[in-house]
Amino acid sequence: MRVGLQGRLFFSHLVVMLVGLSSFIVISRATSHHLFTGHLDEMAHMGRAIDEIREELVDGFETAWNGSTTWSLIIGGLTAAGLSYWVAHRITHPLAQMERTARLFAAGQLSERVPTSDIPELARLSASFNRMALSLQDVEQQRRELIGDLTHELRTPLTIVRGYLEEVAEQRQAITSETAHLLVRETRRLERLVNDLQELSRAEAGQLPLTLQPIALPPLFEKLLLRFETQVVEDGPHLGWRCDEEIAKVLADPDRLEQILVNLLGNAIKHTHHGHITLSAWEAGAQVWIAVTDTGVGLAPAELPHVFERFWRSSQAVAQAHTGTGIGLAIAKRLVELQGGNIVAESTLGQGSTFRFWLPKA
Repeated sequence: MRVGLQGRLFFSHLVVMLVGLSSFIVISRATSHHLFTGHLDEMAHMGRAIDEIREELVDGFETAWNGSTTWSLIIGGLTAAGLSYWVAHRITHPLAQMERTARLFAAGQLSERVPTSDIPELARLSASFNRMALSLQDVEQQRRELIGDLTHELRTPLTIVRGYLEEVAEQRQAITSETAHLLVRETRRLERLVNDLQELSRAEAGQLPLTLQPIALPPLFEKLLLRFETQVVEDGPHLGWRCDEEIAKVLADPDRLEQILVNLLGNAIKHTHHGHITLSAWEAGAQVWIAVTDTGVGLAPAELPHVFERFWRSSQAVAQAHTGTGIGLAIAKRLVELQGGNIVAESTLGQGSTFRFWLPKA
């Protein structure tokens, strides 16, 4: 028969207390008789007539001592048992609550929490357990939101493609060049969404291969701006870059760093109709900061905390019907973190945004 933690704590406390009582009895038994007879000898030397009743006094003392010891053992044992049970219950009750809560978690009830204990160690354990529960709840919420967002993103292009194909299959419409271009565009949208999801999944799992090497930023900035000049309309924003020609090289993966900047620049071009978009860099200790600043529509303060979430789009992007997947910034954030850096966003509604991140120096 296996004894639980509460039973073990109960018996361990009880044994300790009984051992203490037994030690007291043994020591008292070994010394009390000697001390009492010594006291009688002192009284006899003082001239008191106790020799005649000495044996009777010793017997009476031993009887009284045995009786009091018996009652002490009974009362002490009962007190020890009660106190041991209380202490064991006080320690194991929060653990039992944690076990019950863990079972509720397994059943999908992630809103349950463990009450705080008066015992500091158990209180810290309860707090850690509740933080874990909150994290699991957030993960589950994100999973549900991801499924919902993914379903929404896939539904529109699939509905369009199916509608046209059904029309063609029923011979109610021929495939024109415009229809073919539309179908190609929607299938590319699906392909882009699937590729972005796969990229984000690999990045979050840390499975993207990285080849870190020193990278000079000025040539990279020149290359990127030449690439994006064709995407800016004639009266659109001006593209430019600025940084010291002698700025330190960054330690990064060339392809992943370019991917980050492409996502940030592409996002800036979508939301900036006039003004300028500037790519800049500067040194700060052992770090090199890189920023993409625009004078676009910007973000409201309530929207800024969500900017790196998967499938999230600002109200301006929704209103202007931009066709992005809403995953680019999430990918950029994870790629920066995988290379040892961090990314932050700053924005003012109607004035523009700045996305800046740092990477270690080479």
